[in-house]
Amino acid sequence: MSDLNFKAVHDNIHKRQSIGHLIEPAPSHEQLNVAFQAALTAPDHHRLKPTQFIVIEGQQREAFGELLAQSIADLGETDPVQIERVKHHPFRAPILVLAVTKFQDHPKVPFFEQTLSSGAAIQNFLLSLQAQGFATMWRSGAVVESKHLKLALGLDERDLISGIVYVGTAAKEIAPRPESDTQAYVHFWQN
Repeated sequence: MSDLNFKAVHDNIHKRQSIGHLIEPAPSHEQLNVAFQAALTAPDHHRLKPTQFIVIEGQQREAFGELLAQSIADLGETDPVQIERVKHHPFRAPILVLAVTKFQDHPKVPFFEQTLSSGAAIQNFLLSLQAQGFATMWRSGAVVESKHLKLALGLDERDLISGIVYVGTAAKEIAPRPESDTQAYVHFWQN
C-alpha cells in the first residue's frame, strides 16, 4: 500500500466519531450497498456471516418509532414522557440500520466470536460510510433486548440486535478527537 493510501485509510479511521444529529442527504441505496459489502468483509470464523442488516428509511421511521415506544413499554417503562421521547428517536437521522447478530450453533465458533464478528462488521460499515462523506451514530440501549421488538422484526429471541446505526450527514462540524496516548492502553508482555 502506498504511503498516500495508508494515510487516507488511517485518517478516515481516526476521524470517525458518533454524530448525534444527522440530516439529509442520506446515502443512496448504491452507497449503502458499498458499505454493506465492506461490512461483510469483517473477520468471520468459519464464514458463518452472523451479521444481517435491517434498513429503515423515509416514512417507515414513524412506524418504527411507534414500535420502539411499544417495545420500551413492554420492558416496563411507564413514564409517558420517556415513551414519547423514544418514539421520536428514528427522526434523529434520515436512515436507520439495525445490525443483527443471528447466532448459529457451531462446534468451533462460540457466540462471543459471532458477536465480535458483528462488531467488526458494524465498524467496517461505519468507516465505509465515513469514507463516502456520511456520518453515523451507533446506539443500542435497553430497547434492543425487547422480545416485542425482536418478534416484530421477525427475529429469533436469541438473536442480538447489536446496534441501531443512525445514518445521514452531520448537521454541524464537530471538533476532532484528540490523539490517544497509546502507552496507557498498550503493554508489551515479557516472560
